[in-house]
Amino acid sequence: MKTKLASIWHKDGTRSVLASLLSILIGLAAGALVILIVGLFNPSLGLKSAWEGIRLVIFGLFSTGRSAAGSLTFGFNPASVGNMLFRATPVILTGLSVAVAFKTGLFNIGAPGQYLAGTAATLFIALGIPSTQMAIPGVNPSSIPPMVVWFLALLGGMAAGALWGVIPGLLKAFLNINEVLACIMTNWIAANVVTWVFEVSNFKNIVENTKTSYIYKTTINGVATPKLGLDKLFPGSQVNGGIIIACILAVVVYILLTRTTLGYELKACGSNRFAARYAGIKDKRNIVLSMAIAGALAGAAGSLYYLSGNTEFYWSTYQSLPSAGFNGIPVALLAVNNPIAVIFTGIFMSMLDISGLQLTNLTAYNEYITDVIIAVIVYLSAFSLVIKLLISGKHKKKAAQTAAAEVKSGTAKEGKK
Repeated sequence: MKTKLASIWHKDGTRSVLASLLSILIGLAAGALVILIVGLFNPSLGLKSAWEGIRLVIFGLFSTGRSAAGSLTFGFNPASVGNMLFRATPVILTGLSVAVAFKTGLFNIGAPGQYLAGTAATLFIALGIPSTQMAIPGVNPSSIPPMVVWFLALLGGMAAGALWGVIPGLLKAFLNINEVLACIMTNWIAANVVTWVFEVSNFKNIVENTKTSYIYKTTINGVATPKLGLDKLFPGSQVNGGIIIACILAVVVYILLTRTTLGYELKACGSNRFAARYAGIKDKRNIVLSMAIAGALAGAAGSLYYLSGNTEFYWSTYQSLPSAGFNGIPVALLAVNNPIAVIFTGIFMSMLDISGLQLTNLTAYNEYITDVIIAVIVYLSAFSLVIKLLISGKHKKKAAQTAAAEVKSGTAKEGKK
């Protein structure tokens, strides 16, 4: 039994999981400490308020509000769980985007730009192709079924994201330009190009009050991701079938990386590009292909988010890049770039978002405390290798002491003989 446990402990995957869990626990502890300090030093809050804040950070997903007596109540909250799954969809996909690039030895910090490219292409297709439920003024209806338009919009978004991902991939493969620099440039180019194309488009919402900076929701065209019965499981939430598509894509990426020749070649290039080339693997092609796959996944994140029908796109993106693109980085790091683990880390990050909203709605604290937790987790996940070495170091030291004791015991026995 001890031998079996020792063999499990020696596995790199076990230590990676422990390092990620330790990062999460330390991040939650840091958030709880911030709440406690604010509560103790603010007379209007106090220790009771701090305790409520800590409970909401950890169990906010299951908060059902306050009772008549004013105390917090907890239980199954279908709306919160459904909204968490809705928010998790783009984060899982951008996490997959970053993870695929990491496997090829690339740092895809360009996911925000690829996300925007996918968003723009998706909305232009979804709103530009007239469907049987078209309701945009000045556009003639047609007989194209909304689901056909939805499918074309999703594929178009993924294609646009892939095309935007190929740019830094080509620069890296053929000119050896650092992909981080290339991705940063393509991010801001995408932001400004998307701003311009929507500025001159006919899709700006000028019907509802003064919403001139918003693009129509796709529900105006009848083009929305089907609920697939999830709205019955989680009534009152924004959830739809996008979370199922994200999970399927995670499984497909896992199979691609672990069960196919292409996946082996991508990982070989990530381990050592020059050794892979010496072995006959086309390293340049694989670098470009890796960034194209990563871009397609980030593009799918933007597509599914805005095809939900719940969201309006604010076209003045030049002011900031979408946070969903950057959130994929800690999701991938916490998951140790494992596509299946990305599903769970993406859900965890979304759970923190919901906890932040509950914290704002039910206490005097604000949701930025959960940003502190995420920031701590990000920093610690970046140092996951150090944490793994610390974990394994204690075991190695103990093993060395045991081996030394055995050698000493054996020498003593030989001396007696």
